[in-house]
Amino acid sequence: MVNSGIDRFENTLPKRFCGVRAGLLIHPASVNKKIIHTKDILLKSKKIKITAFFGPQHGIFGNTQDNMIEWEGFIDKETGIPVYSLYGKTRKPTYEMLKNIDLFIVDLQDVGARYYTFIWTMALCMEVCEELGIPFLVLDRVNPIGGEIIEGPLLNPNFSSFVGLHPLPIRHGMTIGEIALYFRDKFYPKLDLTVIPLKGWRRIQWSDETGLPWVMPSPNMPTPDTATVYPGMCLLEGTIISEGRGTTRPFEIFGAPFIEPEKLVKRLKDFKLNGVIFRPLYFTPTFNKFSGELCGGAQIHVTDRKKFKPFKTAVAILIAICDLYPNIKLWRKPPYEYEFEKLPFDILAGSDRLREEIEKGVSLKYMESWWRNENYSFEKIRKQYLLYD
Repeated sequence: MVNSGIDRFENTLPKRFCGVRAGLLIHPASVNKKIIHTKDILLKSKKIKITAFFGPQHGIFGNTQDNMIEWEGFIDKETGIPVYSLYGKTRKPTYEMLKNIDLFIVDLQDVGARYYTFIWTMALCMEVCEELGIPFLVLDRVNPIGGEIIEGPLLNPNFSSFVGLHPLPIRHGMTIGEIALYFRDKFYPKLDLTVIPLKGWRRIQWSDETGLPWVMPSPNMPTPDTATVYPGMCLLEGTIISEGRGTTRPFEIFGAPFIEPEKLVKRLKDFKLNGVIFRPLYFTPTFNKFSGELCGGAQIHVTDRKKFKPFKTAVAILIAICDLYPNIKLWRKPPYEYEFEKLPFDILAGSDRLREEIEKGVSLKYMESWWRNENYSFEKIRKQYLLYD
């Protein structure tokens, strides 16, 4: 079985941190291999003293269902320790929040896609800890969709936002610890960073091959299947098309009231996409886009996840919808994730190039060629920070 950073904490914590006051950034999936929460483990630890908790988007308990629903901090009833929200009045810890902290600890489960906001919460915490000279400790976790494949455009810094603060491809193929090493080296060079690595993980392994439990890191990430399609299907958040929120299979189901399922699936077959089958269906979301309305669309069934390209698949879906329904105004207007001017689709994609080429009818093959070139360029950077074979 693979051991996560939290499983190795007691035996690998550097001696210089023993006895310090620590802040802890966690969420519902911060558990060890026995499904004991990191909060409970570290409260009982004799190595450190927890003096503050921090929570990212969706709350420390994962209780805020949808995007852009802020939550407020509170005092933990069990311990009397303050819980600070990093998805509310601020997304970066204030100096006041950190006044009783000698070490900042992060234990967050990422899902391997640039737009998943937890790595950006970590980045903002790294930034303030560098400013204050507070050491930073990351308890590493597996990338649930493996650590080999990268896909999708590299973020253009002009389109920096809370769904992408620093250059990464959409599917980055890194663990959160590896990302922290990259961020420190390139953006926070004075930060005192320590990563407690995984033990027994190989890059070829997906989450369901590790023996580790799956706990939802956010309310609409219910299964590893969701994480498999998410690096592409989250793009639909930047459109008027439902990405399946309000159904039992978010991101695997998509559609809109005007879509005719059979027509859409027939058009998608023209792309000859590998490792995926589209099943036509109707669905009625219970919340979010088209709540209570009957939608036509499809469900993604991944048949070979090693051949399946989630980002390419999502772009093919958008091209198909544009071809079939040319009069539809596809792009959602801001605000979105604290961006009030740029289009949500553009900050998700990392630039306006993808949207403009979809609008112009540029071929999928050509679009894939330029983002693959960007992947090759990033691979040279990425390999410097990889911790695992």
